[in-house]
Amino acid sequence: MMKRFVSTVAICAVIMGMFAGCGKSEQSNSETTPNTQSSQVEKTPEPTATPEPYQPNPLTGFEKDASYPEGQRLTAVMVNNIKACRPQRGLSDAKVLYEIKVEGGITRFMAMYEDYHTIPTVGPIRSARDQFFRLILPFQPLYVHIGESVVQKQYVADYDYSKWNYDANKSSNMFWRDKNRLSQGYSLEHTAYTDGKQIAQTVQSLGTDDRRTYNSGIFDFVNYNEPARVLEGGAAEHVEIIHSNSYRTKMDYDASTNKYLMSQYGSNGYTATKDENNGKQLNFDNVLVLFTDIHTYPGHEAKDLQYVAYNDGGVGYYYNGGRYEKIRWMKGNDLNVLRIVSGDGTETPVQINCGTSYVTVVDIDEAINFVAPDAAAESSDAE
Repeated sequence: MMKRFVSTVAICAVIMGMFAGCGKSEQSNSETTPNTQSSQVEKTPEPTATPEPYQPNPLTGFEKDASYPEGQRLTAVMVNNIKACRPQRGLSDAKVLYEIKVEGGITRFMAMYEDYHTIPTVGPIRSARDQFFRLILPFQPLYVHIGESVVQKQYVADYDYSKWNYDANKSSNMFWRDKNRLSQGYSLEHTAYTDGKQIAQTVQSLGTDDRRTYNSGIFDFVNYNEPARVLEGGAAEHVEIIHSNSYRTKMDYDASTNKYLMSQYGSNGYTATKDENNGKQLNFDNVLVLFTDIHTYPGHEAKDLQYVAYNDGGVGYYYNGGRYEKIRWMKGNDLNVLRIVSGDGTETPVQINCGTSYVTVVDIDEAINFVAPDAAAESSDAE
C-alpha cells in the first residue's frame, strides 16, 4: 500500500511540474467529472421561439413586405376593354384583374391595386357597373371610374359609398386625356387615364378616409410559409373563355414562368394582351372561371344593363401551375366575401395558391362553349 501511495505522489509531482500547480487540476476535474457538484446545477431552459405573425397581402396571399401600405384601403380601377381601345395601360401591375360581361356582349376590366400611390398610368378608365362593385364591396376599396350606370348609382346610394366612389367626371383633376390618342382617331371614351399621383391628390383634396384594416384576403390563400398546393384535377395548359359571340379570352400556360399568359379575341383571331406601358403580356398565377346566370335587368332593356346572380352562386374552374380543379362558388348578399369551395358538394373551402389572379364571371349559357378539361361534363352538370 505504501508503494502505491509513493507512486501516486510521484505522478502528481510530475503533473504539477508540467502545468505549474495542482490547484487548477482540481477545478478541471470538477468540470469534467459527471458526479461533481457543478454538474448538478439546473440548466436554464432554452427560450421557445415566438412564431412569426401570419401577415398575408390581401390581394396575393404573399407575405407583406416592407413596402406594403399597412392600414390603407385597396384601390379598384375600371378599365375599358372594347376592342377599339386596346392596348390598355397599367394592367400588368394589377394584383387581381376581373373581367365580366356588360351591355352589348362586350366585357370590361376592373384592376385591383394594393397601394394607390404607386399605380402607374392606367386606362382608358371607363364607367362603373354594379356587377364589379358588388363583387368587391366587402373590401371597401377606393373605386375609381369615369361615369356609372343608373343601377350602380343606386347601389352607391344604398350602401352610402359616395365617400370612396371616385367618379372622375366629378373631379377633372383626377384624369387627363391622351392627346396622341385623340390625334390618332381614337374615340373620346378611349382616351381617359389616371395614375397614383392623380388619385393621391384627389384623396388629399377631398379629405378621404383612406384607412382600412384587412383581416382576411380576397381568397382563402395557402399559407405563404407552406409549399404551393398541387391541383388535383389534372393538366390544363389551355383555357378558352367565351363571354359572348365576339368577346373571348384565352389563357396559355407557360411552364418556364409557371404563369398563364393572356390573349384576347379580335378580327385577326387571338392576339397577346399587352400592357402599353411596358409591352408585357398580361400573365397570372391563378385563373378562376365562375359561371352563373347573367341577364338583362328588367326595365333596363334599352341599355341592356346586365344583372349577375351572385346570390345564386354557381360552378367553375380553378387553374394554377398548369393544372385545374372543379369548384363551386358562393357569395350570398353583396356584403359577403366571395367563397371558393370544392366541387364535390361538401362545400370544403378551396385554398388558392399565392400570386396574382385573373377572375372572370361568365354567363352560364356560355358554359357549353367553354374550352378546357372536362368542360363539357361540367356544363352538363350545370344544366
